[in-house]
Amino acid sequence: MERKHYDLVVIGGGPAGEKGAAQVAYFGKSVAIVEMSAHFGGAAANTGTIPSKTLRETSLILSAFKARRLFGVDLTSGSETNVEQFLHQERKVKDSERQRIDNNLHHHQIDTYHGVASFVDSHTIRVDGADQTVLEGDVVLLATGSSPRHPSEYPFGDNRVYDSDSILSLNEMPKRMIVVGGGVIGTEYACTFATLGIEITLIDPKDVLLGFLDREVSISLMNRMRDSGIEIRHDAIETCTADDDAVRLQLASGETVECDAVLVCAGRTSNIEHLALDAAGVQTAARGLIVANENFQTNVPHIYAVGDVVGFPALASTSMEQARWAMVHAFQLGYKRGVVPVLPYGVYSIPEVSMAGATEEELTQRGVDYVVGRARYADQPRGMIMGESDGFLKLIFAFEDMQLLGVHVIGEQATELVHIGLMALMVEGHAQLFIRACFNYPTLGDLYKYATYDAMGARQSRLIDTDGDDTGHRETSRQ
Repeated sequence: MERKHYDLVVIGGGPAGEKGAAQVAYFGKSVAIVEMSAHFGGAAANTGTIPSKTLRETSLILSAFKARRLFGVDLTSGSETNVEQFLHQERKVKDSERQRIDNNLHHHQIDTYHGVASFVDSHTIRVDGADQTVLEGDVVLLATGSSPRHPSEYPFGDNRVYDSDSILSLNEMPKRMIVVGGGVIGTEYACTFATLGIEITLIDPKDVLLGFLDREVSISLMNRMRDSGIEIRHDAIETCTADDDAVRLQLASGETVECDAVLVCAGRTSNIEHLALDAAGVQTAARGLIVANENFQTNVPHIYAVGDVVGFPALASTSMEQARWAMVHAFQLGYKRGVVPVLPYGVYSIPEVSMAGATEEELTQRGVDYVVGRARYADQPRGMIMGESDGFLKLIFAFEDMQLLGVHVIGEQATELVHIGLMALMVEGHAQLFIRACFNYPTLGDLYKYATYDAMGARQSRLIDTDGDDTGHRETSRQ
């Protein structure tokens, strides 16, 4: 039995594991990474982030969605999209991303192992693969990710009942699909399939989708989804049955709905079942989440955990940053001071939604006085050029000193546009930052200037209402 010692052993080859391993290897440490699947990349590269976003872009192209928005005509051929057309680009992009990850690990001289990893003790990991290997690590990083949860009421053995992994092995394009769950994954896939002309019903018990978003943005997204033909039903599902004719769901309201396929997006479960955490003494909490502190240390100081296994936000971007900081902390590398307190969230729905910082609801709950400014895509030349009539940028400033507190975007390129505001939040920028900035013209970036003008006008109006003096008042909404 082979036995090897490393400065760091990483369990899990997804984005967090890859970046954590590379971070340490870059500084000359010996690193091993273990992945139980045939390919590195985790859900991000193989079943989640990259594949789902590729399918979104494919649906926009195959449906000629942008052509319809710009010219008001349908440029599609009239033929139905088949599964092979739909999945072709996803497979190409996925293969390229797998190759990139393999090249990165090789470039950093990281030893790779494929097999199931489990603790023997807190420093020793057994890898059961083609051969059995024992790895000893001074530091261990757990980044094993998560898998789709399978509630018992769904017959997942039926080939018309999918989760967010198996949907990538879609048998045929359905005419009618029910998406269960209005979280990020359910919302994104509902939009993707609806764009292809599939009749979509999205079922979620909450009164608003994506509850972590600013409520105004969430409601706007639901309206846009309904406009695209998606039926959103706020209900709970009691049973799901499948026969030769259809898949049927019994709702808590008493109604039965049927479809040709069901996509169940009912949350995810941490991948910890094979780790033998008890042997290492690592504590876990509800839903299999590993307990970790602000530095992502578990209760065993040399064992760190990042990404989905520690819970929200469980995004590829945030998981990578968690891993980088955890390893800087573990090896005292010194060049980072922690995970930044402001992280962006992106939802690749149609239209895209993205945010950073505080929502109105959060600030109201905290008792913070604020003022809001908005700028619509339709009022900017770049928005008109793109045919984006309904999107908007929303900025939230502190009323007293106009420090930026929150950035919220819905519309084309929202997940890119949010980064301007993210940088401003990180440097604790104020309204003058956007007023002084000169943006390329025509660009969506210019929305920041006009949303700031709008907020300044709203603030001035409140000041006038308070003291009754309009001295110095200027119209600022369209300067």
